[in-house]
Amino acid sequence: MNPRGILLLAFIALVAGLSGQAAATVPTWGVRVVNSYPHDTGAFTEGLVYKNGFLYESTGLEGHSSIRKVELKTGRVLREYELPGVYFGEGIVPWKDRLIQVTWRTGIGFVYDLSTFRLRSSFHYPGEGWALTSDATRLIMSDGTSNIRFLDPDTLRETGHVTVTANGKPVLNINELEWVKGRLYANIWMTNTVAVIDPKSGHVIAWVDVAPLAAMVGERGDDAVPNGIAYDPAGDRLFVTGKLWPRLFEVRLASPTR
Repeated sequence: MNPRGILLLAFIALVAGLSGQAAATVPTWGVRVVNSYPHDTGAFTEGLVYKNGFLYESTGLEGHSSIRKVELKTGRVLREYELPGVYFGEGIVPWKDRLIQVTWRTGIGFVYDLSTFRLRSSFHYPGEGWALTSDATRLIMSDGTSNIRFLDPDTLRETGHVTVTANGKPVLNINELEWVKGRLYANIWMTNTVAVIDPKSGHVIAWVDVAPLAAMVGERGDDAVPNGIAYDPAGDRLFVTGKLWPRLFEVRLASPTR
């Protein structure tokens, strides 16, 4: 996303305050690269999903936002729908025969046909939309704050929320989400850190350091941060990429580094 100065400063202050104590109570895991695949360097990745052998990706920026169906091994875009220029595309999640997307500051989400990307309907929500995932019974949405919202997948209305905390303090800038084995994995915006969250309590139970992946793709500008987590439950494969990154990585979690 484009810089959100106040939230970013607040998060930096939070990280500084936690740095002396977080490592003592919340383990930090590393990553080991299993495979690497091509990724479109023009994709400002805001949402990433693996389903039925393909990646589905949402890209952001006004005038450049889209939803895409992507071939994993080649990075080739097989189908694409471009959003009207006023919208900044954000997270996506498949639900039955639909693909559901939120947008950043317009308070409007869209529902597409999963097979054709035909726009079927729209819906509204308060605040900002950052990311979507699902636990198979409800949708889960981030809005850039420390709160995670739960939505009814049919009505798309909020049914509850949980506050994400680490050592009792709120964790801000929760971005792209993925449901992995009963846990929420979340990119923390403008950092090389993924939070592993207990969805019931909101507690961060682990951090994942993806800085080595960022180093592999090299310096690509201030906005080219890690953002995009997808999981293949059948193959037990975890995928990670970033905005404007040239590669998408299949990774395994490594032993705690601290």
